[in-house]
Amino acid sequence: MKGFDLVGLLPIALIFVVMYFLVIRPQSKKAKEHQKMISGLKSGDRVLTAGGLIGTVSKVMESEVEVRIAPSVNVTVARSMITSLLPSGGIVSEIKVEKKPASKKKSIVRKKK
Repeated sequence: MKGFDLVGLLPIALIFVVMYFLVIRPQSKKAKEHQKMISGLKSGDRVLTAGGLIGTVSKVMESEVEVRIAPSVNVTVARSMITSLLPSGGIVSEIKVEKKPASKKKSIVRKKK
């Protein structure tokens, strides 16, 4: 019977090291940045929620944020559902909508025999 074989554990240890640098470390770094962003929310910030709503923070509470999505429409959102802060102009002002000219389609009318 042989003693403890250290060379046999080397591939398993290498897999754990690679998983740490490729998965665990970036995920924890992103979670820390998100937590920092959420804790720094203040009234007047433009935000994007996980549901896709874009609005302006009107009131910050302990675990919730009130977001104004239209002139007289406020919704209460859990802080953790805020995915990102937007620039003051927002995404909507950066999107350019190109209007295509209406195509002239000919309608085909078939006559019954």
